[in-house]
Amino acid sequence: MTERTSPSSKDFAQAFISVVLPAHNEEAGISRAFDVIGRTLDECGVRWEIVVVDDGSRDQTFAVVSRCARSDHRIRGIHFSRNFGKEAALLAGIDAARGEAVITMDADLQHPPSVIPEMLEAWRAGAKVVHAVKRQREHDGAAMRIRAWAFNKTISWLGGINIQNSSDFKLMDRVVVDVIARQVPEKRRFFRGLTDWVGYRRVDIPFDVAERSDGEGKWSFLGLVELALTALVSFTSAPLRIVTIMGLLTLALGLGITIDTLWAWLQGRAVSGFATMILTLLIIGSFIMISLGIIGEYIAKIYEEVKARPVYLIDEYAGFDVGQSDRSMRGSSDVDASSR
Repeated sequence: MTERTSPSSKDFAQAFISVVLPAHNEEAGISRAFDVIGRTLDECGVRWEIVVVDDGSRDQTFAVVSRCARSDHRIRGIHFSRNFGKEAALLAGIDAARGEAVITMDADLQHPPSVIPEMLEAWRAGAKVVHAVKRQREHDGAAMRIRAWAFNKTISWLGGINIQNSSDFKLMDRVVVDVIARQVPEKRRFFRGLTDWVGYRRVDIPFDVAERSDGEGKWSFLGLVELALTALVSFTSAPLRIVTIMGLLTLALGLGITIDTLWAWLQGRAVSGFATMILTLLIIGSFIMISLGIIGEYIAKIYEEVKARPVYLIDEYAGFDVGQSDRSMRGSSDVDASSR
């Protein structure tokens, strides 16, 4: 493998840049993404590679990647044995990337490559992490915008990390890439949070979300909920504190009912009856079930970490040299031993 180093000021003109593209059912537009991104990087005067991670596509995405890799050695592809999710694809991509800086972006070009020159300039000026933050999302529907706002706001508030308007469109220096890919042992990851958590010098660059060039968006409501749960469990214990708060509220409710009952007894009135008892049981029961659910989420994540299964399984490679299919990628396991 090519030696991975952080650039010095004298070699920025010929810096080696890696672009990581997670892809899932992107057959229709992946070739155009290669053309646009490659042309942009050529205009920046840098050497480059594009690492595509096919996250178990059901179409011919990897076949297109393999064909492009045969005609251009700067394109490399990794094909998962099944769909492991975008977070796993990002980990595999940055782990395989050899560049002095690594850019992660979507393969559908909603992350506009025209922002890359500005990101490289910020990196040249000393930034270790360059976050591209969304200025507007006019191409997303109202429901998607509301879900994204609620997701980012909740994680930023409870998790103590700044992901407001954030995206997976980022540039990371080699130092940051090595930390995230090789020094962070957790398997259930939240990439956006980790790039903020590392704490290296960061710069935010606003961008307008472009319209998809081809295909449809892949995020579902349930997918966002799962990602939100992973982010919360990974970065904060605040939900566990909510359990304590619920217990205190239940105690306060019990004390209130006790005082009301004693007061009614001293006044010679009938003690509050059936309706009060039923409501009290329902409230207490709801608090108990919610608390068990919160605790269960943490236990489930612990269980997944303890099992220590690989984050992803690689089925095929494209564009990798024989014997250099990056077996060192942490968290991976090869199904097909051959390099394609």
